[in-house]
Amino acid sequence: MNKETEIKLRASRETLEALRNHPLLKKRNKSGWERRELFNQYYDTPERDLARARVALRLRRDGDQFIQTLKTRGQSVAGLSERNEWDWYLTKAKLDPKKLTDDCWPASLAELDKKQLGPIFTTDFHRDRAEIAWGRGKAKVVIEAALDLGKVIAGKQEEEICELELELRQGEPDALLELAAELAAELPLMPCDISKAERGYRLHDADSYHLGLPLPELTAETSLDDAFAALAWHLLGASQRLAEQYRFNGHWKLLADWVRQLADLRALLGSLGQAAPRASSHDLREALDALLADWRPRLLAGEHDEAARHAAPQQFADELAGTRWGLFSLKASRWLLGRAWTVERNARGTRQGQAALGNWLQRFLAEEGQALKPELYKRQPEDLAEQLPRLERLLVWLRLARQVLETLEVDRAYGELAKLAELATAPLDAEVLAARSEQAQTLISLRGWKALTR
Repeated sequence: MNKETEIKLRASRETLEALRNHPLLKKRNKSGWERRELFNQYYDTPERDLARARVALRLRRDGDQFIQTLKTRGQSVAGLSERNEWDWYLTKAKLDPKKLTDDCWPASLAELDKKQLGPIFTTDFHRDRAEIAWGRGKAKVVIEAALDLGKVIAGKQEEEICELELELRQGEPDALLELAAELAAELPLMPCDISKAERGYRLHDADSYHLGLPLPELTAETSLDDAFAALAWHLLGASQRLAEQYRFNGHWKLLADWVRQLADLRALLGSLGQAAPRASSHDLREALDALLADWRPRLLAGEHDEAARHAAPQQFADELAGTRWGLFSLKASRWLLGRAWTVERNARGTRQGQAALGNWLQRFLAEEGQALKPELYKRQPEDLAEQLPRLERLLVWLRLARQVLETLEVDRAYGELAKLAELATAPLDAEVLAARSEQAQTLISLRGWKALTR
């Protein structure tokens, strides 16, 4: 068994050609580019049991070699993935189920009749690969760069494969993100954690691509640093999957959810006080502010204008054709991987970062809730929009971590606060003003809200 650590970056044909001749790769290319034609047949049962178990089984022809491979899903966040992989070299192009022993086969599939396994889809492409020496001080780093161009074919449907894969051969995972970020500063590269197998399943069944990521398992004893890291990774990973799926099918709700993930991540970055000094997150906050400044108005326009909805997919394609989204995603991943917010904070910030989440969150919600002053906006509903950043800071923690609180009726308080935040972004008219005032009154009368803010 091998552990595969890699990052996939969606590209265009023009970008692939530019990568082949990129000075950064040219300078560190120790092997030269080698082209290989790879023909891959993926297997599953008619009921897609392997897909549900999050494993992929393929038979690859690479020149005169036939390789049977089993891959687990493993961990995958924001394009950076770690998976277990088993390879078997065969003498002919025929699947050998006997190789799928208990050493690698998922326990959840122990009762599966392997005779049911049959061809599902193919991924055929040519790969230009090179070995990149990415020195980082005295640490030796070896990365395999692969430029893949071809097609996923499932029945009568197909999708282009056009991507850069960076696979770690030696060194630390941060090196992958460092190299990817330097390339993405000049070329449009979109971190994307959908595998070629997932693309095939998606073509076969449009609903098979799982957008939802499991929420981090937090407890009241989890440190604030650990909770913040887990939630930020979750939001970044969710935004990546939403961006990929909206690019694929253009469904409006996916764009709305993508913008919400960015707003949540921005609120999270602004919520930690001295535990995450503002200087440490300055560049990420600026990048998020720029993205939200462009996409929030488009989202609001699309809620009331069909033409704006129709224009959004092309606007999103234009976004991905630039470097902004990919570069932000890669920089955010490096920042989280290295826990950059902890590096230069003071002793008080360190104590806060090490505090138990349950204690910190109760204080945070009380302070922010008191500063919100919803009773003021009951009388002056026209000014509620000025409180949107505070509302979003409250909501992101209540949405993702309220399970660690022992407050009565916290779910109801979260729901009513979310309604108030939605009204804060609604276009002003007499009806909205009245609704804001009424909703503020509803919130301040709740037992759960009073308990959170006392």
